[in-house]
Amino acid sequence: MENIKESIPFLIPIIIVEFSLMLAAVVHILKHDKFKIGNKVIWIIVSVFIQIIGPILYFTIGRSDE
Repeated sequence: MENIKESIPFLIPIIIVEFSLMLAAVVHILKHDKFKIGNKVIWIIVSVFIQIIGPILYFTIGRSDE
C-alpha cells in the first residue's frame, strides 16, 4: 500500500498525458474523414483501448496529410 502512495506523484502526470493524447486523437478523428490507413471506428477503438500507444500510432501512421 505504501508503494502505491509513493507512486502517485509519478503516475498523475503520466495519466494526464495519456488522457490528453487520447482526447486529442479522438477529437481529430471525429473532425476528419480521410485517413492513411483504416477508418474512424478502427482509429477510435485503437486510440481509446490501446492507451498511450494508440494515439501515437494514429498521429504517426493513421492521420492523413489533408
